[in-house]
Formats: sequence, C-alpha cells, structure tokens
Amino acid sequence: MKIDDLLRFMVKQQASDLHIKPMRPPLVRVYGKLLPLKTDPLQPDLIREMIASILTDAQTRTLEERMAVDFGYSLPGVSRFRASVFQQRGTRSAIFRRVPFDFPTIEDWGLPPVLAEFAQLPQGLVLITGPTGSGKSSTLAALLRLIANTRLAHIVTIEDPIEFLLRDNLGAITQREVGTDTPSFSEALRNVLRQDPDVIMVGEMRDLTTVQTVLTAAETGHLIFSTLHTNSAAQTIDRIVDMFPEGHHRQIRQQLALVLQAVVSMKLVERRDGEGLVAAVEILRQTPRISKLITEGNLEAMEEEIESSVAYHRMQSMNQSLAALVLNGVVTKECALAASARSNDLDLMLRKFLFASEHKGAEEGSAMAEPLSDFSRIVELQEIRKLYDDLQERYRHEIEDRDSEIGRLRAEIAGRSGAASPAEEVVSLKAENERLTRQIQLVRQEYEAKIERLTARVRELTAGAPAAGPSNGEGERKGFFRR
Repeated sequence: MKIDDLLRFMVKQQASDLHIKPMRPPLVRVYGKLLPLKTDPLQPDLIREMIASILTDAQTRTLEERMAVDFGYSLPGVSRFRASVFQQRGTRSAIFRRVPFDFPTIEDWGLPPVLAEFAQLPQGLVLITGPTGSGKSSTLAALLRLIANTRLAHIVTIEDPIEFLLRDNLGAITQREVGTDTPSFSEALRNVLRQDPDVIMVGEMRDLTTVQTVLTAAETGHLIFSTLHTNSAAQTIDRIVDMFPEGHHRQIRQQLALVLQAVVSMKLVERRDGEGLVAAVEILRQTPRISKLITEGNLEAMEEEIESSVAYHRMQSMNQSLAALVLNGVVTKECALAASARSNDLDLMLRKFLFASEHKGAEEGSAMAEPLSDFSRIVELQEIRKLYDDLQERYRHEIEDRDSEIGRLRAEIAGRSGAASPAEEVVSLKAENERLTRQIQLVRQEYEAKIERLTARVRELTAGAPAAGPSNGEGERKGFFRR
C-alpha cells in the first residue's frame, strides 16, 4: 500500500481528510463524518515507510528534531494536499487535508456577496475566523483570486504550508512557505514590507510578534488578510487584545478600531439533503458605531449592533445566517439550533418567521434566493412584502370608495327618473352616469393591473431559486411567503 493510492481513493470518494495511524485501517472524513476503510490495520513499520517515501531530507530532519512537520504535497493530475506528520505513542501518524487545484469562487461557495467588497478595500485588516475545517483557507483563496483577477496589485502570501496555488492575472502573486522560503511568520512579515506589497495574506496570526507586525502593516496603508481560530467577531477582538500585556489593552483596542475593516466568522453545518456541508457566516464591518464599541471594550453590545445593521451595512450575526439557511430549506431547524451558540435566541427568531404556534406539524420554508446564508435577502423580501400588503390594502379601500360612489349615483338617478322630470334632464343624467361608470371601470382596471404586477414581482423574488429542500410531491411551495 502506498500513500499515493490512498490519496487517489480519498479524492475519488470526495473526502476532505485522510487519517493514518498505527493498528487501525486508514480513515477518511466524508461530509464531516470520519469513516474507516475496509482494509487491514496499518502496521507502524509500514506507516514509517509510507511517510518516508514522500518526505524531503529537510522535512525528515524537522520531523526527527521537532517530532512533527507540516508540508504541502501535490499529486499530479489529482489534487494538492496539506499534510501533518507527527509522533503518537512513539510511532508515526499522519493526516492529509485535500486542497483542490481548482477551487470555487465566492459565488460558487454560496457566500454572501458582501464578501466580494472586501477584495476592493485599499487598506486595513480583514480576518477570516472559525474552527478548523470551517472553510477559512478556501474563502481566503477565493478573495485573493478575485483581487488578482480585478486589481493591478502585488499580493504576497505567507503560509504554513502553501495550500491553494494561485496564478498571476492582472495582479502578481508571490507565495512564501514557512520552513521552505522563510524561517517564520514574523521573519517573513519583517521582510515583506520591503517587497512592494499592496495586499498581504498571513496564513495565521499565531503569536504576539506576528499580531504586532500585522497591525503595523495595516496602519501603514496595506490591505492585510489573516485567520484566527475563534467563533465570533467579539471573541476575535478579545483574543487579539488578550495577546498583549494588560497595560497595552487600551492602545490595542484603539489600534483595532482604526484598522479592522471586517471579521468573517464561519461555521459548517450539515445540509438537510445529506449532500455535504454548507457555511453559516457571521459578518462584522467597520462602522463608526462598531469602532466606538471596540475602543470602549463594550463587546456585549456588538451582537445587537450587528443584528440591527443587516439592511444598511449588510452585517449579520451567526444566528441570522443560520436562520437564513433554515428559511431557504437548506438545513433543518434542529441542525441549526445545535450549531448555534445562542440556540434559544435562534429558536425565537425562527418562530417569528415560520411558526405561528407550537403544534408539531410546523415545517420549514422552501428555497427562496441565493446566496443561501445571506440574511439581508430575507430582510429585503420582508420589506417588499410589507410594501405589497400596504399597496393592496390602499387600492382595496379606494375601489370600495369608488363602488360606493357608483351606487350613490345610480340611486340618485333612479330617484330622479321616477319623478316627473323633463326628458332632457333624464337623458343628461343617464349620460353622466355612463361616463362615470366608464371612468370608474378604467380606474379599477388600472389598480388591478398594478396589484397583478406586484403579485408577479413578489412571486418572482420568492421563487427565483430552485428549492434546496425536498418538495411535497405536488410541487407546492411552502414557507412564510405562501398564500
């Protein structure tokens, strides 16, 4: 058995990770679940030989000195992999993460389109956060490729190891790997400012020196992208501030309030159709109010500010993104609640949209619009529906008033016709009645046409994307816009 054979099988099965450890069959992670292969357990000596066949001399020395080594490995025509080899109970083990040569764009991932705006920022700090395996590296690669395709800029990446291979386009890309091209993140960052960069990507802010250099580079007019293993925007700011001595906390909060442009927190959630995972995305953007909260250290109020800024600044909390996924029929309510750090708040939010009562038969809505995790689309549809209902109610009252006026005029004409009136007056009144009747019919037709156009527009917006969840067999759509 060879490593390359296992990696080919891993790609064929669309697995994200391959685990190799002694006295167990190889394990692959498929759609978030770790599954063993139907083969014999691997012996320690066999694993040592398999791993040695793909290590360079320098990587072998690092493994022997530090008991662990991380590196990138490419299998021509198959895929690229991020590998981590380490000692475990005195034996060698390894884990391989699949990194495709061709990776999706932001639109292909179904991420909120506001993320594309971060690629156009002239300077500042953008952080992509989340637990391991939540799509941080893929999102960063998609943003950097967008910059390379749309801007005349020099992009420098510092990674450990290099994962996605990026190609030059309008922009030029320089990729440096820790351990191969530079001894450390901090050393590479000290050098990168002399390399005429416009955009710098730091694979991870691991230590205090790296964080200090990143903040300084962001202050000097560069656009910096980096990652942290945190679960929310507030936790990200706390983590950065806590890296510094307590006496410097106020200064660092002021520095962050000035340079921090956005925090994107990601979490992968299982799809209801069982066809993989989908990303829930929390988005924080720099605004005067957010900068003030960061300076004051009032992070408790940040969640409320994020949730109230959906329509104008297109921010959204993790709960709002999970709610959008449920409303779009992509994930189940139970799965979303399990993924939420504030499940009670999410449950109340979902009840506002979908559940008029607690009875057992309540169902989630069907798919409405792409991208699936963007809560601002839900808010936009709410506003359109409210406008539609207001116009429909106004037109209904106006038509009722017109009908009432028609009835009054007809009654008046009938009364005058019954009395002894000159023939000319009767003819004149009948002609006036016919004229008013025609005018009212034209007005009614105009209002009915407007209502028809509004109805068609709402249906177009609510049915613009194919349903992501299963249908009920008759093609009937359901959700909080059903009529």
